[in-house]
Amino acid sequence: MQFGVCWAVGKAGDLASAKPDFVEENIQGFLKPEASDAEFAANLALARSAPFPVLAANSFLPGNLRCVGPDVDMPRLLKYGRTAFARAAQVGMKIIVFGSGGARKIPDGFDHARAVAQFVDLLKQLGPIAGEYGVTIVVEPLNKAECNFITTVLEGADIVRQCAHPNVRLLADIFHMLRDDEPAENIIKVGDLLRHTHIAEKADRTAPGVKGDDFGPYLKALQKVGYNGGMAIECRWQDAATEPARAFEALRRQAQAAGIR
Repeated sequence: MQFGVCWAVGKAGDLASAKPDFVEENIQGFLKPEASDAEFAANLALARSAPFPVLAANSFLPGNLRCVGPDVDMPRLLKYGRTAFARAAQVGMKIIVFGSGGARKIPDGFDHARAVAQFVDLLKQLGPIAGEYGVTIVVEPLNKAECNFITTVLEGADIVRQCAHPNVRLLADIFHMLRDDEPAENIIKVGDLLRHTHIAEKADRTAPGVKGDDFGPYLKALQKVGYNGGMAIECRWQDAATEPARAFEALRRQAQAAGIR
């Protein structure tokens, strides 16, 4: 398994002591899918000179670019996706994280089944485009306090299976699972679909090792299904200068105890 961190590429030099396997960036801020190539060029240069590979990016859609509900603009969504995937390929990214709770929140009174159909339809159209650029979209379930749609890995897996495209897969975020008391056993049920993971501690989204959360059951579930993708720390840093190294040490120690190599 590769251990990475959600971090600004421009500050990747600050991670020297942490030694992550990869960095996960922000799609809206870094890939800038609705900005010109000239505006993106500086970020591309940063990525190409970064001390660690930039293999993933999150925060796919802005909240005002709705993907479910009465105001879906499919042409804009598809154009946005194509630009994001093309720029991800230029950087060398392999994973596009589709959380975007604001964009995918089901509006009050809107039919849930219709929202599912809209989301699946979008992913069915985005999947082949992602495939053109060698990237995989991973659907990220979010806890119920952050979104009212796709809140468990089981629900996410159902969406992915309906899409039936190899470039649309699933993410398991252990923080979100912990927040909603989603059992680690669910990871075993969806293991064949997992391509990326996130992690942070439950109470305050702190980094591994701050409060001492035991991630063992979730890590053991990942080990049981033979997961060998990435795991990015996505947390609220209390001391960004010194904390990452301790976080990676704590995470790798727990992973090793779970049998992950």
